[in-house]
Amino acid sequence: MPGSTSSDYRLSPALGARLMGTLLVILAVALFAATALVALLHLPLDLLVVLAVLGLVGVFVVGYALRKKYVVHLDDEGYRVRLVRGAGVSEASWKDVEEVVAASPRGIDCLVLRLSDGRTTTIPVSAVAADRDDFARDVRDHARRGEGLRPL
Repeated sequence: MPGSTSSDYRLSPALGARLMGTLLVILAVALFAATALVALLHLPLDLLVVLAVLGLVGVFVVGYALRKKYVVHLDDEGYRVRLVRGAGVSEASWKDVEEVVAASPRGIDCLVLRLSDGRTTTIPVSAVAADRDDFARDVRDHARRGEGLRPL
């Protein structure tokens, strides 16, 4: 369709670093437990090497995937939100969106999309790798276009 637009917003670097840090801690605990098992059960040391290599490969794969995956996808039909726990409705059509408002639940700056059936989608702006004002403007513009409204 001519004039169609879509926007993808990736995970913010700060949130990506927190997720990777959690993954590294899990890997360290798994390696510690495996080391204890190898020592207690007199298992071959190669088992630890294999586990460490698989863990590092997993860390790189997850890191690459986090860089490539989007958190918010906007297009002419609607929106999709991924990787945000507690966002509410993960996807909806722009026809279902009644309003887009800024809010600060629990002191976290968010963009809230209120749907016509009373449900909401809450997107923390700190989870998105974009300027908060540009992101909010883009969501509002997509919502207006999705409703069939055009700027004068």
